[in-house]
Amino acid sequence: MTTFLYENPVFLEHEVPEGHPERPDRLKALNLALEHPNFADLKRIEAKKASEDLVMLAHPEEHLREVKRAIPEEGLNHLEADTYASPLSLEAALTGIGGAVAAVDAVFTGETDNAFVAARPPGHHAEKNRAMGFCLFNTVAIAARYAQKVHGAERVAIVDWDVHHGNGTQDIFWNDPSVLFCSTHQMPLYPGTGAKDETGIKGNIVNAPLSPNMGSEHFREAFRSRVLSALTNFRPDFILISAGFDAHHRDPLAQINLVAEDFDWATGRLHEIADRSAGNRMVSLLEGGYDLQGLAESAGLHILRLIRG
Repeated sequence: MTTFLYENPVFLEHEVPEGHPERPDRLKALNLALEHPNFADLKRIEAKKASEDLVMLAHPEEHLREVKRAIPEEGLNHLEADTYASPLSLEAALTGIGGAVAAVDAVFTGETDNAFVAARPPGHHAEKNRAMGFCLFNTVAIAARYAQKVHGAERVAIVDWDVHHGNGTQDIFWNDPSVLFCSTHQMPLYPGTGAKDETGIKGNIVNAPLSPNMGSEHFREAFRSRVLSALTNFRPDFILISAGFDAHHRDPLAQINLVAEDFDWATGRLHEIADRSAGNRMVSLLEGGYDLQGLAESAGLHILRLIRG
């Protein structure tokens, strides 16, 4: 299979305080992993900065204005909790959106079977009206809306296996049955959402919360019984992945205790769904993952599975 990877040096320029887990070293560790000969066929493309108008596919204009006001001329600006902005944060976030929509274009025009967007800051915690959880804009939500508006996708599925619940994505699509949002995540844990009874307006939200220290077997069972069954019934014509790798056992922010092979397995199962109903169209966006070794191993196997099918 053909796989595109979207990247840009500006993603390293989104600055955070020293010791912050969502740091530029994350992408550096992933780039080192991708130097392996296994990734020789990966086509690496420089992401381009998106128009600000694309932000309004998932957010009101006032949210964009608030983020722009928060960008400092120098140093760091503290938005909330552990969410920060630096002088190039807006450019990095818009370039991440640019990479995501370019990936959507590429899979719908048949240039590639699937794609991975190696961008930061992440996006899945950003709600319609609020930047939070390291996230300024909800990139995966924007990509879903873009696929619908530009390419006529009718049933978009978003699968989020970040260890933290994608509250922002849930917030944006709560009332939209044309988008299925499925999430596996640790609970209790930040941001405190993601219970099984949070189901959206027409059952289009599927949460599979996992207790701490459950491990691979419980993750795979929840993925089979809740996520894969929902996807099979929904029959998406496009699949987006919020690919966080902080459920890895080395990660400092959670205790699900997965191994890198679990992400390879989950990617393979999504490939099967995409093959059956979505013309193999699948785009994956980097979310969390804060242990450098765990991130490199897990994202590496995920990308390798995208390449090999």
